[in-house]
Amino acid sequence: MIPRLLERYKHEIIPEMMKVFGYKNPLQVPKLTKITINMGVGESAHDIKVLEKAMAELSLIAGQKPIIRRAKKAISNFKIRKGNPVGCKVTLRRKMMYEFLDRLINIALPRIRDFRGLSINSFDGGGNYNLGISEQTIFAEIDYDKVNRIQGLDISIVTTAETKEEVFQLLRLFGLPFRS
Repeated sequence: MIPRLLERYKHEIIPEMMKVFGYKNPLQVPKLTKITINMGVGESAHDIKVLEKAMAELSLIAGQKPIIRRAKKAISNFKIRKGNPVGCKVTLRRKMMYEFLDRLINIALPRIRDFRGLSINSFDGGGNYNLGISEQTIFAEIDYDKVNRIQGLDISIVTTAETKEEVFQLLRLFGLPFRS
């Protein structure tokens, strides 16, 4: 089964992008490469159960098992030693990436309280978009009654676009709601 956003990309987004940017070949059109979801859990250095709970929630959100991220260097102010677990992350590609983006756009983002759209200032110079979500409970997979503590997460959408305008147009055509 082909994901809905992938079908939309092939049949609607590629022709629209070719028309707007004047591409001669459909292979020149920017595409999504991967989506990375990162959940930093600083308290996991002291209590491993916090990290295990965060990993369980992230696996529900992403649909695949996350990996543990460890501290690269010691930070004495936060009582973190080099090698301590400080978070977890998941990298989604292909079908899983399109399914997650579809759920993010149509289910999770509308559940954010007082949501007015995504910032247009979160693009980096390499054609990627980064957004932070302050609580994991906006995802329908998370049971609100079983959440011990509210945890934020970072989502990085990596594309093959070379300019901010290309990636903005690509993500807008996918349906990401940007502030005007």
